[in-house]
Amino acid sequence: MATVPRSEKLKIGFILDDGLDKPDGVQQYILAIGSWLAGRGHEVRYLVGQTARTDIVGTHSMSRNVKVRFNGNSLSIPLPRSRRKLRRFLERERFDVLHVQVPYSPFMGHRLIMAAGPRTAVIGTFHIAPSNRLVSIGNRGLGLWLHFSLKRFDTMLSVSQAAADFAAETFHVSSEISPNVIDYRRFHDAKHLKRYRDGRLTILFLGRLVPRKGCLQLLKAVHMLAGRSDLPNFRVLICGTGPLESRLHQYVAQHDLQDIVEFAGFVNEEDKPRYYASADISVFPSSGGESFGIVLLEAMASGHAAILAGDNPGYRSVLVSRPELLANPLDAKILARRLAKYLQDKAFRTEVQQWGAEFTKQFDVEVVGRQLLDIYDAALHKRRNP
Repeated sequence: MATVPRSEKLKIGFILDDGLDKPDGVQQYILAIGSWLAGRGHEVRYLVGQTARTDIVGTHSMSRNVKVRFNGNSLSIPLPRSRRKLRRFLERERFDVLHVQVPYSPFMGHRLIMAAGPRTAVIGTFHIAPSNRLVSIGNRGLGLWLHFSLKRFDTMLSVSQAAADFAAETFHVSSEISPNVIDYRRFHDAKHLKRYRDGRLTILFLGRLVPRKGCLQLLKAVHMLAGRSDLPNFRVLICGTGPLESRLHQYVAQHDLQDIVEFAGFVNEEDKPRYYASADISVFPSSGGESFGIVLLEAMASGHAAILAGDNPGYRSVLVSRPELLANPLDAKILARRLAKYLQDKAFRTEVQQWGAEFTKQFDVEVVGRQLLDIYDAALHKRRNP
């Protein structure tokens, strides 16, 4: 794509039907890019669903939301919002770009897109890959419902090839790949937590404690490794909360793993880089529903942890050049064998750590942010100079 010369600062509205209260991947995406854009003088607004946070400058909570479960995740969707009020809001704000997170709701995102003025470029980023067949069926139906607003997009992006394939299959739209982002320096420069530098190797799991994230499978694999005399001394650090938490605690107690497994609970965004920096091995045995895998980038960017990831389409799209770093997340025996290699082979761990630190530089918000600005400018140029 040819770069269009930038002659003005832009006013950009990020549209997300969910709220900003949870630090999930989509929220991280828009906040990271929005912060980067604001730091370069662009005016950024977040047009989101019901949100309790008041610390994010430029946030407009546009609707009341109800909580639902979808694609193995807990999220919220908006109740119908007045078309007239949304139109008046857009007329008042006069955005240059609306950047919509896709899929979106017929009751908020769809109505904002249809109310956008002719001089406003509409860019979409498709974020999901299916965790089951029901999700695919549901998205086909949603795509039909959103048919008219999908025609309004100037450019559709997807965070990965897995997401792009799903967008084509369900919404019948083609898209360019524009990946998720990280603040590379924030993770790469983080210092380890001293309490985890005691000579024991640390295996880290960080994520929601829900079935598809695979923490129980990881603990089953650890049970198979516990007590083996051919392995170095190690611990397993579980970071996260969720509905499986009590079951995981029970499994640890029933299999006498208390001396190996530590539950750290919820880790906030400020502390997360230090946990990654404290790990020797980071394991993400998700079975599906991942469109990309930002946790992989965060762990690799630290330069300290060798990663082992579940072989699902989203994670595969990130690690396409290193398939040996993927494992069947539904087979605890395979996970155990792979973890044993990581624990025993220091040279392998070091090579993977160094490769990951270099590989993830391309996902830094500075790199992807500049690419997005080129996309915004090209769409605006085409829309305003037909």
